[in-house]
Amino acid sequence: MKLTPAQLDRACGVLLATAAGDALGAGYEFGPPLPGDTVIEMAGGGPFGWKPGEWTDDTAMAIAIAETAATGADLRTITAQDQVVSRWEEWASTAKDVGSQTRHVLSRVAGGGAAAAAAASADLHRATGKTAGNGALVRTAPVALAFLDDPDRLAEAARQLSALTHFDREAGEACVLWCLAIRHAVLTGAPDIRTGLHYLPDDRRAAWSQRLEVAERSRPADFTRNGWVVEALRAAWSAIAATPVPADDPAAGNFRAGHLRLSLENAVRGGHDTDTVAAIAGGLLGARWGASAVPAAWRLQLHGWPASTSHDLVDLASAIVCGGEPDPFDFSYAGREFRQPVVPHPCDDGLLLGDLSALRDLPGKDLSFLTCWA
Repeated sequence: MKLTPAQLDRACGVLLATAAGDALGAGYEFGPPLPGDTVIEMAGGGPFGWKPGEWTDDTAMAIAIAETAATGADLRTITAQDQVVSRWEEWASTAKDVGSQTRHVLSRVAGGGAAAAAAASADLHRATGKTAGNGALVRTAPVALAFLDDPDRLAEAARQLSALTHFDREAGEACVLWCLAIRHAVLTGAPDIRTGLHYLPDDRRAAWSQRLEVAERSRPADFTRNGWVVEALRAAWSAIAATPVPADDPAAGNFRAGHLRLSLENAVRGGHDTDTVAAIAGGLLGARWGASAVPAAWRLQLHGWPASTSHDLVDLASAIVCGGEPDPFDFSYAGREFRQPVVPHPCDDGLLLGDLSALRDLPGKDLSFLTCWA
């Protein structure tokens, strides 16, 4: 699917902001809700001793899906799902933390691939009736990128990948809703959590619609059981919907894209499963505002399994949406008939945002090399 530069920025923002939310919340995991004026920092720590900027199991499991999607494989096929499950097994063997439901399932796979995982997930549900944890939802963002051109296949893949470890239908429904919202945001730049409601069974739409309405009247801290997929989704959506979008005021250093940072900080202030809720929110926020909205201070710190950085996440997302090929966008700006003004970055002091055509207009500067460099 051919994307515009703005759409490509938003697509690359999906994985990057997922990881940013994850690493931001890692040091606060299992803690209580925090006051609204609490400064939130990407400082690491927490119960598992994360390093500053290190993402957790949440992003790691998403990366395993993204790696398979980046090869062009159809995530609905058993071959692709076998690859994902195998990668999860490899990651879990050395991971600092693995969610309880995911750990239970993966411990019973023993190299048996997706079929073994799905069977173990179903067995756990029959035995306990409790497989609606948030672990499937947090890893779902790459599924949206793999099916930007086909919402029907997207919904099908989201359900299948959810069921590999989280059999409960509510986990699958949450993944469908969030994936379709991410897809919509990448393509349009607008957040619409309800765009996926008609992909749910008729008897489930009213319940989810009511849940979303409650989230929009609430704060993330109101959802104290956010280890449950429903509460995790509502906490993430609350952090996004209840955080005002700043008015553009370059002179004051305020920009609409600052909503990404502010929303992630509010997600963390909600407490409890902070890394997961912020990672879930990050996927949709990145799809709305783009990779360019993630503060440079965060991007420079981000790292995690499998020995990756923020650059790798951007490359991975780009490979998914560009069919495994490098981004074909022409950076020469040939034929451009307008100039985009240079403005300060909303989060990073001393950093200016603009395109090459604007830079060429700066007085007293010889910037002819930029086209060749790009």
